[in-house]
Amino acid sequence: MLEKQKTIATQISLRGIGLYTKKNVTITFKPAPVHTGFLFVRTDIKGNPWIKADISLINEKTERGIILENNRLKICTSEHVLAALTGMDLDNVIVELDNIEFPMMDGSSRYFVEAIEKVGIVEQNAEREYFTVKKILSYSDPKTGGEILAFPAKKFEIAIMVDFDSKFIHTQNAVLKHLDQFKKEIANSRIFCSLFYDERKSIKNHKNVVSFFSSISSYYKKNSSFYKNNNEVAEHYLLDIMGYLTLIGIKLKGKIIAYKPCHHANIQFAKRLMKNIQTQTLKKNIPEFDLTKEPVFDINRIMSILPHKPPFLLVDKIIDLTENRVIGVKNVTMNEPFFMGHFPKEPIMPGVLQIEAIAQVGGILALNKMKDPESYSTYFLKIDKVKFKKKVVPGDLLVFQVDLLEPIKRGIVHMKGKGFVNKKLVMEAEVMAKLVKVNEFI
Repeated sequence: MLEKQKTIATQISLRGIGLYTKKNVTITFKPAPVHTGFLFVRTDIKGNPWIKADISLINEKTERGIILENNRLKICTSEHVLAALTGMDLDNVIVELDNIEFPMMDGSSRYFVEAIEKVGIVEQNAEREYFTVKKILSYSDPKTGGEILAFPAKKFEIAIMVDFDSKFIHTQNAVLKHLDQFKKEIANSRIFCSLFYDERKSIKNHKNVVSFFSSISSYYKKNSSFYKNNNEVAEHYLLDIMGYLTLIGIKLKGKIIAYKPCHHANIQFAKRLMKNIQTQTLKKNIPEFDLTKEPVFDINRIMSILPHKPPFLLVDKIIDLTENRVIGVKNVTMNEPFFMGHFPKEPIMPGVLQIEAIAQVGGILALNKMKDPESYSTYFLKIDKVKFKKKVVPGDLLVFQVDLLEPIKRGIVHMKGKGFVNKKLVMEAEVMAKLVKVNEFI
């Protein structure tokens, strides 16, 4: 069953204090249209500039939390909000804030989750996209010895193990097997559980932070037996990594296992995962062609339909033909006459002829609809959105897929064509042509 995208039912605001800026911050969650994703808007800056929650915008120089930057616009400590948005199974939300960083609240995602729950969640009229992990992906941190892995799985799961040399906190584990567990088991885990006393030295200039962790140190000492017997440290690390994974911009189906995760490892793993997603998406957009089946039209049938004849016939066979799509094949050989001058020392099929080939393949789709196709010629009216991605050379088998972009009206044919070699996109273009009876004027 296909899942729908989700957003919140109405807006809601919260107020708190930033951990590092020690300033009051008001944040407002607002519903967002489908395919928006998660956007952060700075209402304290003229023009209300926004930044998308995207792993490519993360600042890697800092070691403390997620900082997103784009053209000097900066948003700090967004990991707990991001985790809440993912943990509550949302897809599209706009979050406004009137300062550079999000409020700390109690150091968890609890208050954000409660706000989302208070206003409610609604389904939207668009399908949700998932990325399914199909092979094991991993990142190992040479400094910490930590490792994060992604395994194929039917749904999203995370398992975390943290291991510190601490008399207060022993090795801990946390597992999220379903998002339904997030609110009860993960969202309440607090930030101070993942920061230790010796770390205060690196942030001694932030008096509010030092004061905060001093009070936490006292709390730890008084309650050390509690933290030896519960998993709040690991649970908060799990919460954080959910925030980082949110930055890849797509829901996951896969199992994440992390040992001693940290800021740097989380970023590098998310980037590696994002790169794999982009590669898989490109492959997904490459159609499969069965070049072994009998052609729908052979070269003789093609010449009976098209007005073009050798040496300017740029399609050898048609392997598929439907109402709105045609797939044709051109065998590019060294015998092509244009290679004599383009170029003698480096033969390359001219781009203009690849566009012409798209028009000829598309012409078969259009002319085949006519009762007497031999009585018509096709004339270019427009060429648009042309891209050449790779050279086409002798020996290449060039496969063209041409789709009608709109129904043919008054002889106007509007098409989009793509050329593929070895399952790689080498060029694409939109063309518009007019069908005209022979000896008639356009």
